Amino acid sequence: MTGMMDMIIDTNEIIDLIKIRLSKKRFQHSLNVADMAVKLAARHGADREKAYLAGLVHDICKEIPHNEQLIMAENCGRDFTKAEALVPALYHAPAGAYYCEKVLGITDSDILNAVRYHTTGRGEMSRLEEVIYLADLTSAERDYKDVSKMREYAHDDIDRAMYEALKFQIGDVLKKGSVIPIHSTEAYNRYAAVFLKKQGE
Repeated sequence: MTGMMDMIIDTNEIIDLIKIRLSKKRFQHSLNVADMAVKLAARHGADREKAYLAGLVHDICKEIPHNEQLIMAENCGRDFTKAEALVPALYHAPAGAYYCEKVLGITDSDILNAVRYHTTGRGEMSRLEEVIYLADLTSAERDYKDVSKMREYAHDDIDRAMYEALKFQIGDVLKKGSVIPIHSTEAYNRYAAVFLKKQGE
């Protein structure tokens, strides 16, 4: 990737860094998410360079110890909630935003928010945040039931894709009997309202 973003951060250096920090499987996932993010950004009018960088770093703290993730999550300055603190699997997103800002020196709030909310979503997501959320769910290695349909939604109708994705992920959380962060319910309500309005037109 070339252009203004390269003046701020070298994505080749980021690739080298995540290759060290992540397992082979997680590293490949991150590359796949970055690739999908560029495609979705091009399709839906988001910045492709920001999408690529956010895709690369979205899981940068995924495989460090949970106690380290929690400390960073609590200090990320981006509304880490009590509900999220109950679920270690959610720590890595706010921790990643903290790491990207404090260690990597990424200052773009849209990129930082895209990393922060790529697991929960939130009520007021930017287009870049939507792109990273969906790229994570539809990257090349994903093979859950109906992933092909989710990819179609992600490319064709981003509002419908967000509605279906949130419904899918919240449903999965409910099956596990875990807590649902307020960010996720607010996101679901936003996109459900958009979808219901479209259905009524």
